[in-house]
Amino acid sequence: MNFRSHTALLLLAAATSLPHPAHAAEPTLRGVFEKDFLVGVALSSGTITGRNPKAAELAATQFSAITPENETKWQSIHPQPDQYRFESADAYVSFAKEHKMELIGHTLVWHSQTPGWVFQGEDGKPPTREVLLKRMHDHIQTVVGRYKGKVKDWDVVNEALSDGGPELLRDSPWRKIIGDDFIDLAFRYAHEADPKAELYYNDYGLESERKRANSVKLLKGLLDRGVPITGVGTQSHFHLNQPPVADIEKTIKDFSALGLKVMVTELDVDVLPGRGNFGNADVNRREQGDATLNPYTAGLPEDMQKKLAERYAEIFDVYLRHRKAITRVTFWGLSDGQTWLNGFPIRGRTNYPLLFDRELKPKPAFEALIKKGSEKRTP
Repeated sequence: MNFRSHTALLLLAAATSLPHPAHAAEPTLRGVFEKDFLVGVALSSGTITGRNPKAAELAATQFSAITPENETKWQSIHPQPDQYRFESADAYVSFAKEHKMELIGHTLVWHSQTPGWVFQGEDGKPPTREVLLKRMHDHIQTVVGRYKGKVKDWDVVNEALSDGGPELLRDSPWRKIIGDDFIDLAFRYAHEADPKAELYYNDYGLESERKRANSVKLLKGLLDRGVPITGVGTQSHFHLNQPPVADIEKTIKDFSALGLKVMVTELDVDVLPGRGNFGNADVNRREQGDATLNPYTAGLPEDMQKKLAERYAEIFDVYLRHRKAITRVTFWGLSDGQTWLNGFPIRGRTNYPLLFDRELKPKPAFEALIKKGSEKRTP
């Protein structure tokens, strides 16, 4: 047995070794929202492969869907032209099956976390349109094809809209080399590889008026051209005070009015002060910090815990009002100790955006959502 095969067996064994959460005595997120929408979580490979069994058990108990944080992105699963690494992604498949969770694929075509060779041709120049299209086609066919019938939804294209200026689309290498139709073709290739998978366009900041209008324009164009798109994912990296609830609700209404399903794909609530630009979740964004922007290094005060709980409650009020349109709400991370917001957009801060603290204990925000999901509601 070679090293890679041995590693794969270890990953699969670890992913299936947890107790099944079906008999959990206390109310769970997956239980109280079972008739409304899937409740998902983004997990690192370390969580599902035995390095943190307590976190893995918590995730399996509380959530009905999982998204790999990085393991199905191009740089992880296809780092070299002739090399695919499926071990970690396969472990997610086993974990999801064992714990009766839906598996979400994230993401097939993105300008970030894509290895440099994808956009390189001969002599260091960019490849031709035909070459890049073949690379995109082969990647999607291989990855989606391998997980056909195992991955429920794919984020097919991620963050293609521009953040400012007159252009509708971001001037990414995909657009520069292929043209605007790279989005159409990515969806067609994904549908070809797995006709039954749900296919989503995913982006951040869609609650802003400009970007929401542009996203509707983009999505309507895809639908008019017969592109096989199922829905739209609004990442929902929110702040305690931004965006207003009315904007969250309008975004859902505008997308569902197109006949598309809506996914909340990367929900968290930033509690730290910033310099504005809330909602811009471009991973390349960086800001300089100081002590005033990192005020809770010793823990989140009780009044802030209450504000976070109230914020999550009002957000879920919106989601429940539109549960006929929303099919999944995924939190971007399991606990405060694992959130990407400890390092974005300012490195080295101590943030508290999720439902479980650094010791994996439930926060008041978790209790607020359990209460919200348990309340009797009229349709």
